[in-house]
Amino acid sequence: MPTAREIESALFEWAPKELAMDWDNVGLLVGDPEKEIHRVLVSLDITADVVEEAIAMGAELIVSHHPLMNCKWLPVQTLREDTPQGRMLRRMARADVAAICMHTNLDAAEGGVNDALLRALKVVDPGPLTEERIGRVGWLEDGPVPLAEFVRRVSRALGCNGLRYADAGKPVHRVAVGGGACGEYVGRAMALGCDTFVTSDLSYHDFLDAGPNGINLIDAGHFPTEDVVCREVIEGLQWRFPELQIQKSASHREVIQYYVEGD
Repeated sequence: MPTAREIESALFEWAPKELAMDWDNVGLLVGDPEKEIHRVLVSLDITADVVEEAIAMGAELIVSHHPLMNCKWLPVQTLREDTPQGRMLRRMARADVAAICMHTNLDAAEGGVNDALLRALKVVDPGPLTEERIGRVGWLEDGPVPLAEFVRRVSRALGCNGLRYADAGKPVHRVAVGGGACGEYVGRAMALGCDTFVTSDLSYHDFLDAGPNGINLIDAGHFPTEDVVCREVIEGLQWRFPELQIQKSASHREVIQYYVEGD
């Protein structure tokens, strides 16, 4: 059976560590590199529920997109039982569950987050949105289509609980995507001639500044725009290591709910 180190190496072949942003934290973050792995749980995030799910199924390894320890938004300064992060990490250590996290390197990698998002939305002929290969730009396979029709497609294809959008008065044909929070690239998408940008975590001012006759903006949510990569991770690992038992987390799902009058 492969070791945690061998699985990490295989994932880095797909999404090289050098593609990660300098602030990021990727690779084998928890566990023994030489431990043999038989069962793997794949999840967008590592939460307390995901850890318990891994333990219940006998998984020795969790592979996730978002790092469970990250210097940018969740620094680890203590490992205390009375903090949520410390409690989860201590639980993983006691159960000998390892964690491999592939974050911005998987955003940038060919076949990673953004390519999976493109495929889900039927966007073809992709090119990079940024020089760092964060995001993609392509053409709607059956475009142009009205924005309302494309919004329905996004919602259904990604399993959104709801989404936010702004109509610039343009049909959808040239589309940019940015899995996760990519609001900083709205201007870049416009400069590349895109009529529509699908991403998440957009601010009020992102929508306001796009304006009429600017660019259609669709905020489809952080989880839906990135969770699509989990299938790619599972397929890639299963092809490379057919002896592994691999499954997607059933406990981890979109946590944001939308209230609609009449619910």
